[in-house]
Amino acid sequence: MPTYESNGRTYEVDEDGFLTDPNLWSDQVAKDFCPVEGVADLTEEHWKVIKYIRDYYLQFGIAPMVRKLCKETGVPLSRVYELFPSGPAKGACKLAGLPKPTGCV
Repeated sequence: MPTYESNGRTYEVDEDGFLTDPNLWSDQVAKDFCPVEGVADLTEEHWKVIKYIRDYYLQFGIAPMVRKLCKETGVPLSRVYELFPSGPAKGACKLAGLPKPTGCV
């Protein structure tokens, strides 16, 4: 199993760098994964998106569709891409500790 190391911590990840066990997620995990996603600092806006995605996943077992994410958080899609340069499916979901989304996030 591949691993990712950051700030002296090691995480088991899949072949795409997503956390293999979403239950091990914490705010620190999100911070540790920032460098691989091109995110310098997590702002309130980042956390708003991350927490929404995380809460949705815990409730429904899947990542929310992008349209729902933008509507519920009030963050336009263009801004989501500014916050998470690799996009909502890769960047935001990875920082939220979700498994790699299979559909259209």
